[in-house]
Amino acid sequence: MGLYMDVHRKVDGLTAEGLIDAHKKDIETQNKFGVKYLKYWFNEEDGTVFCLSEGPNREAVDSVHKEGHGLAADEIFEVKEGQ
Repeated sequence: MGLYMDVHRKVDGLTAEGLIDAHKKDIETQNKFGVKYLKYWFNEEDGTVFCLSEGPNREAVDSVHKEGHGLAADEIFEVKEGQ
C-alpha cells in the first residue's frame, strides 16, 4: 500500500460543512477501491483541500473521489512519512 496526498485547488464555494459531507462520501466509497482516507486539511479562503490516504495506486485514490462526490483531485502525489 502506498501513501498518497492529493490536492484540490480552487474548489468553488468550499466550506467546512461541505467538506465534511464530501469526506463522508469518500469513506463510504473507499473500500470498493482498496483505499483508506486518513486525514484532510483545507483553506476556505483560497478553496484548497489536501487529502491523505493509503491505497494501491493513484488511480484507486482518484476513483474514490470521482465516484464518491465527483470532485477529482488536481494532483495526486505518492509520499513517504517523515519524522
